[in-house]
Amino acid sequence: MNFHGFEIVWSQRDQMLSGLALTLQIVVISSALAGVLGFAAFWLLIQGRSSIVRPMKTAIDLIRAVPFMLLCYLIYYGLPSLGVTFSNMTAGVTALTIYNAAYVAELLRGSWKAQPPEANEAARALGFHGWKLVTRIILPPVFLDAVPMLGNQMIQVIKDSAFLVIITVQELTYAANEIQATYYVPFASFICAILFYWILCLGVEGGVRSLLRVAESRR
Repeated sequence: MNFHGFEIVWSQRDQMLSGLALTLQIVVISSALAGVLGFAAFWLLIQGRSSIVRPMKTAIDLIRAVPFMLLCYLIYYGLPSLGVTFSNMTAGVTALTIYNAAYVAELLRGSWKAQPPEANEAARALGFHGWKLVTRIILPPVFLDAVPMLGNQMIQVIKDSAFLVIITVQELTYAANEIQATYYVPFASFICAILFYWILCLGVEGGVRSLLRVAESRR
């Protein structure tokens, strides 16, 4: 095997690591914002008011039906025609947040639907209502059951972040593409990028397993 390409990538490791650091920053920010927005949408979905639930479900279904790349194009290139302009980084984080928040809301709703109704009925009988009912009774078992799926969704955020290369966000895929375009070492540069993405995904999987072990030990 010819290792010359990997030697070139190693010589350009600062560029690759800079892309990795930006990818990690994007993933952390987008995942946190998607979690908050997704939980807010979930809270509205379980209120049972048709005036809120129907438009919310329609919006979630619409977002899930849109290809992520098209959403990036719409936010970065389409919104300026309406007078709304974002930097490429802000547009990328916004697209990741909106897109994945829809999935988070649906994952939480699915987990909530799978819960036995007796606990909620007993809590209401004991005087739990509104926000207190959601945070103290509904959310803990819903979140615990949804943790593996939420972990998978965070992995999806990691993979989706690679699409931000289309709006010139200088993340990991951008860095790998710049190296291969300059030195023509596509195999080595993209293999190294894949390894970094794999490491990020393994980190998420390890975090999910640790969280489940802690939750299981406290039951």
